[in-house]
Amino acid sequence: MKRILMLLVLAFAAVCVPARICAAVSDNGEEKKGFDPKETIFEHLGDGYGWEVPFNHHKRIPLPIIVWGKDGLHCFLSSRVEHGKSYTDGNATFLIAGADSKYKGKIVEIVDGQEYRPWDISITKNVCALFITVLLVVWSILAVARWHKRMGTKAPRKMVGALESLITFIYDGVIRPTLKDRAPKFAPYLLSVFFFILYMNLLGLIVVFPGGANLTGNIAVTLVLSIITFLCTNIFGTKHYWKEVLWPDVPLWLKFPLPIMPVIEIFGIFTKPAALTVRLFANMLGGHMIVIVLTILIFVFASMGAVVAGATTVMSVLFSVFMLLIDVLVSFIQAYVFTMLSTIFISFGQEQGHDSHHPATQATVVENQ
Repeated sequence: MKRILMLLVLAFAAVCVPARICAAVSDNGEEKKGFDPKETIFEHLGDGYGWEVPFNHHKRIPLPIIVWGKDGLHCFLSSRVEHGKSYTDGNATFLIAGADSKYKGKIVEIVDGQEYRPWDISITKNVCALFITVLLVVWSILAVARWHKRMGTKAPRKMVGALESLITFIYDGVIRPTLKDRAPKFAPYLLSVFFFILYMNLLGLIVVFPGGANLTGNIAVTLVLSIITFLCTNIFGTKHYWKEVLWPDVPLWLKFPLPIMPVIEIFGIFTKPAALTVRLFANMLGGHMIVIVLTILIFVFASMGAVVAGATTVMSVLFSVFMLLIDVLVSFIQAYVFTMLSTIFISFGQEQGHDSHHPATQATVVENQ
């Protein structure tokens, strides 16, 4: 029954995506003259000042716009500047820049007939989705904590049991074997980032509120997560870690007079977060883009007759559902991979060298004996 319900939800999502794109294409008949697939794809993958309503592209859930303009702070709802409208707040006039502007899609202030980009701290769709994801992570983790506070060591069931299984899988399978005695110190961050990425990925597959935001397909989000891992690795790095970076154990001619190896090691410090950023961003953006492209094929072949359009529609919907199922699996895999790589990078910074007092070193010595 649960599998059938899941398939129905995914089928509904696959139908909703064509409906949203169809609404974007029609736009009261204005866009039928020239359908631009590129513009449609990036419109649905990008951020926005409102949250789209399924089946009606002209209606959006308004979100607060907060900007610091020429004469101070201004706050108003995004519904006031939708569909090319301008909004005057005191002496300031705001609107969303059009396609011919260098600030396309961004809120701008009109100053002396010119567009001025104010300091924008608005609650956009992506920002709102981040808040929702944080609340879901806090709620799910506290649910597990409340269960054990109330029931002790009794194994939970249903949703709480599934969450605890994920926590156990990540901690016992990734964090503890890699970080050993340092695992309790970094486990809160690593488990939090796993659930945070997982929920962002899954919410991005849902086309209705509170889903539909392409968070992990936004390089700014993945970059921030990678920077946090970068800071954890280097701020909490041991003396041995920094010694191997600045004065590695290699022949002297590789370190002096030309610091060849130190430069390579320092460069490697920054390539690790770059790899984390691009890996998560590219994989999730590609998954979303494939589903949208498959849907757009319906409109590309629509002009070739009813038979071709009908066959293309059926194939596109089937492939969209298939890709959504694959994306569910990829959502778990990408959250796992990001957590695993973060754990490995942090473990590099926790190396103790040949310190015989370190438990990991003592265990190695015993095994060798």
